[in-house]
Amino acid sequence: MKVNEEYVVNIEKITGTGLGLARIEGFVVFVDNACPNDKLKIRITKITKNFANGEIVEIIEPSQFRVQPFCPMYKVCGACQLQNISYDKQLDIKREITQDAIKNIANLDINVGETVASPDVKNYRHKIQYPISQTKVSGRILAGYYKPQTHDIVNIKYCPIQPEICDKIIEFIRERAFDFGIQGYNEKKQSGDLRHVVIRNSALNNKNLVVLVVNATKSFDRLNDFANAIYENFDEVTGVCVNFNSKKTNVILGKKTECICGQDFIEEKILDKTFKIGADTFFQINPKSAENIFRYVKDFLNDKFTSPIVLDAYAGISSFGITVSDVCKKVVTVEEVKASCDLAREVVKLNGIKNVEIHNEDAAVFFKKEKRSFDAVILDPPRKGCTIDSLKEAYRLSNNYIIYISCNPATLARDLKILTDMGCTVESVQPFDMFCHTYHVENVAIIKKLNK
Repeated sequence: MKVNEEYVVNIEKITGTGLGLARIEGFVVFVDNACPNDKLKIRITKITKNFANGEIVEIIEPSQFRVQPFCPMYKVCGACQLQNISYDKQLDIKREITQDAIKNIANLDINVGETVASPDVKNYRHKIQYPISQTKVSGRILAGYYKPQTHDIVNIKYCPIQPEICDKIIEFIRERAFDFGIQGYNEKKQSGDLRHVVIRNSALNNKNLVVLVVNATKSFDRLNDFANAIYENFDEVTGVCVNFNSKKTNVILGKKTECICGQDFIEEKILDKTFKIGADTFFQINPKSAENIFRYVKDFLNDKFTSPIVLDAYAGISSFGITVSDVCKKVVTVEEVKASCDLAREVVKLNGIKNVEIHNEDAAVFFKKEKRSFDAVILDPPRKGCTIDSLKEAYRLSNNYIIYISCNPATLARDLKILTDMGCTVESVQPFDMFCHTYHVENVAIIKKLNK
């Protein structure tokens, strides 16, 4: 096999990174934009010791699952890797990705549930984060997503997976920035003003919080004037904030945010609870799918216990703790980000909740000094999963169950292996489609502690 050679292959499945998997004389080849059961002519683009990459030259026989992508930017944007596959098949693929990870990494034979579909498959993404730059010759502002495997921005004027108002706000920023002397960011030179635009949109009322991420350490008059112009031109914008990030980093938000005009939050409703979501606080990008997950966890607790005491760790704005609070005797939440805890306390007060106790602390530190035990421990860590020490402490603190919510099947599988080695059994793993048309999948694992 050599680079640029062409072969005819059959696509076996979609991998956990969204690529089609084929084999040439047993050697694995990954193919972009492929669909399960496609028969393709491909050209080899890269060869390593263990695998090769190929690109499609011709679709010889399209799969029965192949569909026309509804977004004209599908091939260049790279944000929706599975949009060429029917939605029902996408759900099957996400279940298979989860099942494969648990089998291959955790060595566990668990029957993963059918993926729960998202209530919305378009306009579902209620948080957008666009990098900003500008062209060298015309100086035109560019805003969109990166092309796959690059930091070249695809200038997106219409995105069907986010609310239409977000496109309008971005277009205003793109067209009017120069009127206020605002320049796009040059990543190589670390120059310019505007690095990113982040928009939080409410599925409840279509209101928006706009965050301008700037290459600065403090605000300045032309930036403030620009923020006010955005606020005044859109009734749907409840507030405009500025986030300061002058570091050489891929992290989008800096540590300091200042509200220039309006409110520094939007409101969202999950089940019957009203939440406040700020500029730099974590909340699921797909609120309707998130509601399915919260309901699933709440129903589990209600079915298994009468008035349980529950620990909600890596809690963010305590969304799990708050949504399950009315079937619990007490909920203790722990979150290291102060802004999230401050908002959580406001939400608890707003909803008249009396049985949620909020701690602003690193989960691992809190675990080690906590003396109470809990009927169930909810873990909702970032993509990297939990540390071994945190899992040991969660095991110690739980009398009965650990409920593990994960957006990364690989780290979920790794952590399930650790927990089963400690003396737990995995009762179920339930996937939910939080990120439609991508290979990402959210899972809820119910883990029973056997050794008390």
